[in-house]
Amino acid sequence: MITINVDKAKAIAHNVRRAKRAEEFAPHDNLIMKQIPGADVVAAETARAEIRAKYAIMQEAIEAAATPEEIKAALNG
Repeated sequence: MITINVDKAKAIAHNVRRAKRAEEFAPHDNLIMKQIPGADVVAAETARAEIRAKYAIMQEAIEAAATPEEIKAALNG
């Protein structure tokens, strides 16, 4: 029988979550960091706030998970 260490699975899930978040941030980071002329920086920051909120909820769901299945569901939700 295979047993899964839920704490280690959570740590891995958080790394996956961070990578996904960074991928979603990338297009908006270019607008904000480089201050591209004509870029809608306000819209980019609004989008970043939405991404942060989405991944904050995911982080809480991962921390609340008690089984590997719940962790997977949190990453996909």
